[in-house]
Amino acid sequence: MKKMLGLLIGSFVCGTVMAQGLSSAEQKIVQYIQGHQKEAQQLLETTVNINSGSLNIAGVKKVGASFAQALQAAGFTTEWIPMPDSINRAGHLVATRKGAKGKRLFLIGHLDTVFEPDMPPNPYTKLNDSIATGQGVNDMKGGDVVVIMALQALNAAGLLKDANITVYFTGDEEKSGSPNSVSRKDFIERAQQSEIALGFEGAAGLFTVATARRGSSGWKLDVTAKTGHSAGVFNAGSGYGAIYEAARILNSFREVLSQEKYLTFNPGLIIGGSDMSYDSKKSKGEAIGKTNIISPAVTVTGDLRFLTEAQKNAAREKMKSIVAQNLNGTKATIRFSDGIPAMEPTKGNEALLQVLNKITQDMGAGITVAGDPGSRGAGDISYIAQYVDCLDGLGASGKGAHAPGETINLNELSFLTQRAALLIYRLTHSN
Repeated sequence: MKKMLGLLIGSFVCGTVMAQGLSSAEQKIVQYIQGHQKEAQQLLETTVNINSGSLNIAGVKKVGASFAQALQAAGFTTEWIPMPDSINRAGHLVATRKGAKGKRLFLIGHLDTVFEPDMPPNPYTKLNDSIATGQGVNDMKGGDVVVIMALQALNAAGLLKDANITVYFTGDEEKSGSPNSVSRKDFIERAQQSEIALGFEGAAGLFTVATARRGSSGWKLDVTAKTGHSAGVFNAGSGYGAIYEAARILNSFREVLSQEKYLTFNPGLIIGGSDMSYDSKKSKGEAIGKTNIISPAVTVTGDLRFLTEAQKNAAREKMKSIVAQNLNGTKATIRFSDGIPAMEPTKGNEALLQVLNKITQDMGAGITVAGDPGSRGAGDISYIAQYVDCLDGLGASGKGAHAPGETINLNELSFLTQRAALLIYRLTHSN
């Protein structure tokens, strides 16, 4: 089966397949993309070789300039959305075409990567005829190239006339500027003027896309307790101490909530002892622990991931109830902080999947299905999922995202670009 799939994708790359389910206009789109893979890979190489870690403001802007030029070649008007100095982020690239035909689309990518300038370099390198490596080659400069080449193909065929499309490449997806109310303000406002959002994060298989993504939030647990000589621990006068209380709470979280589908909660830091301090801005702390002293304080920080707002809120209530059942001589409080909301599964998202499924079948490539929401983290599309119908995971394919040696599958890039272009075409030519 895997060999047959490879032959099929190879035929799309080489231009030997012209699916009977595609119109003559759609066949022109496919032919353009097949004939411009050299330009696609050159754009990818150029931008991958520019370090654009989220905190590298100059690098993010330089990548944005390269992509802006390529989007202008597709007939788009581009602008740079700056961030206030206090946010310490580069800003965002926006490209628009204003029209009244078809669905109003919002196409999402990002310019930044997790690789900052002080990390080991990993320049764009072709490992063989089908695999290349480089910083952000898959996540998500490859996805950005999919968007750009799809739009260039549509423009070359004269199929973007009177289309209403906004391309939004954020500059800080991997480490968003705080507060989100500032760094995502323009992003959300523009998305609310659209009807459909398409996200080009990495493809999780050629025929699996995301109709839902989990959201993420944070929590901080603070425990205080009576202190004294360890010889008195457990008795009525001394109590159990902060470390035992923190352990009880964390284990109860695991026992009560760990089997709920799509819900995860991970303690990322725990610090306590006879004397301790915690710096929330640096997520860093110090502690001194003497075994003959009952610990008076513990701090734990963690994340909470969920598929729906209802699931998040229910989990928080259960966690608060567990925290309130204090051991003798202890007191605990928990505070929650919102991060990125969930992209909840909706009927509108499912309808978009069926449009894409029809396209891949018309291409002669097979059916496309929804992936497991638990396999993806939160992303930019989640900020706007409550306002528009969404589909994500439409970008490049590869392995090892966020890690040294990240790769992209160049042989599959053409097929994924064709699929994206056909999806944009059908949505902008429908009522």
